[in-house]
Amino acid sequence: MAKRYWLMKSEPDAYGWNDLVKEGEGTWDGVRNHRAANNLRAMQVGDEAFFYHSNIGKEIVGIATISQSGLTDPSDPDGKWAAVKLKPVRKLARPFTLAQAKADPKLTDMELVKYSRLSVSEVTPEEWAYVLSLAEG
Repeated sequence: MAKRYWLMKSEPDAYGWNDLVKEGEGTWDGVRNHRAANNLRAMQVGDEAFFYHSNIGKEIVGIATISQSGLTDPSDPDGKWAAVKLKPVRKLARPFTLAQAKADPKLTDMELVKYSRLSVSEVTPEEWAYVLSLAEG
C-alpha cells in the first residue's frame, strides 16, 4: 500500500512540536470529530504528517511519521475513538502558514484550506510535495 500524507493540528501551548521532539514519540488522542477520527483510523505505520500549530501561529512547523496505528484512544472510556502514535522526523526550514495556503491558488482544494477546523486531515502527495518545496526550497 502506498504511503499517505496527513496534517495533524495541535495547540502549541497544549502540545506543540517541541513537546513531541522532547518525548520522542507521542500519542495523538482526544480527537472527537468523526471525520478526523476516520482519518486517524486510515493511518498506517510509515505514513507522514505535517505537524500544525493551531490557534497560535496557524502554521505547519514540522514533519512526523506514524509509528503505531490502529489504536483505541486511551482517553476514551468507551473505546469508540481512535488514536495513533507518532515520532518527529524534522522541523521545517521555515513554517508554512495557513495564510500562505489560503493565498495560493494551487492549494484551494487542500483540506487545510477547505475544512480549516478539521484537526486531522489528509494531504495529497502533490500538496505534500508543493508545501515542502515552499517551506524548504
